[in-house]
Amino acid sequence: MVFSPGPANIVFAMSGMRQGIKASMPLMVGVDLVYIIYSLIVGFGLGEILQLYPSLTFILQFLGSLYIVYLAYKFLNSGNNKKINNEKIFTFTDGVILQTLNPKGWSILFLMFSVLLDGSFDQNTQVIYLVLMLAVLNISTHFIWIIAGSQISKWTSNKKIDLILNYLFSGSLLLVAIWLLLQLFID
Repeated sequence: MVFSPGPANIVFAMSGMRQGIKASMPLMVGVDLVYIIYSLIVGFGLGEILQLYPSLTFILQFLGSLYIVYLAYKFLNSGNNKKINNEKIFTFTDGVILQTLNPKGWSILFLMFSVLLDGSFDQNTQVIYLVLMLAVLNISTHFIWIIAGSQISKWTSNKKIDLILNYLFSGSLLLVAIWLLLQLFID
């Protein structure tokens, strides 16, 4: 699930493509810092709180969907505006907001802790181990997505291909946002 194309991974690929590897690091730090903090919070009991207040989950998913639409617009617009295209597009703050509102990230955490926590040894130790292993997996996976995006930009110097990729990535984000919104209102 961590490696599959979700909102954060698509943004990492876009960032690598538009900003390069080094300039994408603040985005990655923002996403992964939030993910580590969320992992600790979920591992130590947030699931029980969300079960008591299911409307919080709905709000997070709704805001996450809207933010994904905003990111799609921001990236699509960057391909049409040369001034924006030369600036850093995705920042540490974007990473924090993206991961805070990333429904896929929340799903991974709830799934991981519900499946992997057991009574075989101290639960606190298990939570710490799981958080550390997930952090290593996330950081390496996110780095791969950034490198992949950076490599795509090296292979394509054609403006037409760049425009097609802008539409492809933006369209992918919009599809994710639409799917998330549909899931909110269908369930």
